Amino acid sequence: MSIRTGDRAPDFAARSDDGQQLSLQGLRGRWAVLYFYPRAGTPGCSIEAQRFEGALPEFRRLNAQVIGVSTDTEARQAQFREKCDLSFPMIPDGDKAIGRAYGVMGGVSGLLNLAQRQTFLIDPDGRLAWHWKVSNPGAHAGEVLAKLTELSREHAPQSV
Repeated sequence: MSIRTGDRAPDFAARSDDGQQLSLQGLRGRWAVLYFYPRAGTPGCSIEAQRFEGALPEFRRLNAQVIGVSTDTEARQAQFREKCDLSFPMIPDGDKAIGRAYGVMGGVSGLLNLAQRQTFLIDPDGRLAWHWKVSNPGAHAGEVLAKLTELSREHAPQSV
């Protein structure tokens, strides 16, 4: 499955590694940054997560929730959270349901495609606003923040 900009983003309901119940429906009215990463604790994934963490005040200012998703176990993600001092939710997608819904699963085995990281920027109405099919872990959080800043201006209610 491949969703396109403007499509309704696939809903999901999951428990994050720290026990939060998260769903796309529950995020309505806010922007959502749903970023898929290959494996908790690897150098690239650590850099990417730390860059998102560093930019979190700006994401919050723009009314956006950052959520990381990987096929790692809840325990592995909890270790990753502690090691990288992360405060945003991370979803263990062991059954790969969210990855499949968003079309990020690759290969015959159904494992997350390790060659690609993908990020979905979802608008407050639940529609896909932007999709990154490839990202550079060191620069990606800044790219997402720049696009969110641009699109949030366009999405803001017009005053009369």
